[in-house]
Amino acid sequence: MDETLANIAGFLGMACIIFAYAYATKLENPNPFVQHGVNLAGAGLLTISLLYNLNPASLALEFFWAAIAIWGLAKAFRARNTKS
Repeated sequence: MDETLANIAGFLGMACIIFAYAYATKLENPNPFVQHGVNLAGAGLLTISLLYNLNPASLALEFFWAAIAIWGLAKAFRARNTKS
């Protein structure tokens, strides 16, 4: 992967995370699959960028951001299965 593609992945990841935050802030009852799924995608894309342009602190942040998104998705799946 070259630097341009890594930067594009990083900007797309940033856009995903900003969208998810705005989405969760705007709606009274946001869909957790959208919120956490887009956050997870954003963390993944930013991780791709950070693996090319190494920044250990930001890489650690994306690890935790992804872990929290996975946790949120797991809670959403459990809640959906409980309602069924």
